[in-house]
Amino acid sequence: MTLSERYRKDGFCAVLQPVMPAEVVDAAVAGMDAVRAGQYDTGCPPENSRWTPGDDPQTLCKIEMPQLASRAIMDLVAHPALGKLAAEVTGAKMVQVWWVQLLYKPVGEPEGERVTNIGWHQDRYYWRAWEDGSELFTAWIALSDITPDAGPMRFVPGSHRWGLLDIDFGFQQQDLDTLRGGIAIPERETWREVPMLLPHGALSLHDCFTLHGSGPNRSNGPRRSFAIHMRSEKSRPVNDLRQGLTRHIDDLSKCPVIYGA
Repeated sequence: MTLSERYRKDGFCAVLQPVMPAEVVDAAVAGMDAVRAGQYDTGCPPENSRWTPGDDPQTLCKIEMPQLASRAIMDLVAHPALGKLAAEVTGAKMVQVWWVQLLYKPVGEPEGERVTNIGWHQDRYYWRAWEDGSELFTAWIALSDITPDAGPMRFVPGSHRWGLLDIDFGFQQQDLDTLRGGIAIPERETWREVPMLLPHGALSLHDCFTLHGSGPNRSNGPRRSFAIHMRSEKSRPVNDLRQGLTRHIDDLSKCPVIYGA
């Protein structure tokens, strides 16, 4: 089965070989550390984020639009190899990066409350600034080895066909079992979880309706990744307004077109 066929069938696919050169990935790791430390080589900070430099290092670090603050991160985000892959998998004629998130999951406390889970959710639930029917997807790039004990992202195959589920998702909620119990599975569908086990530099692609979440990181080091949110030509902001998550899409220095420009 090709990556494109797997993506259409399951709502996600894994690319187990690095797509971008090692030097680009390694530089982005250094850029991640710099941004987390409040060092911005562009002279510009990221967007306002839930986590800011100086916050508890043992909590999940999620920084919005880090490419604004780091040239190395922008080089990763804007790499044409990523755009080419996304277009091949999704069939897009144009691919634009419209939002990016830095995700750094520290090693969780064995018995503590700060286990850094990410609750079950559909990305589309949070992306109301885009019109219904917009083609939106995400590349999740691993900047560390994502092993079974590292709190890998877990996808529910086929859930991209379930539509937008009428539940209150909780990205920050830690009780995955309780969240799972509140999700009504459509008739003739089943719940199955597939962990994304990825080597450093590899990535997954997933549809905006695909259910996903992750458990605690119990490995020997932090789980590092970037979530690069992209769109195809089959997407429009609601009422063609640039607001919320769509506010930067006309500024290609922030939201580069990485395929079909």
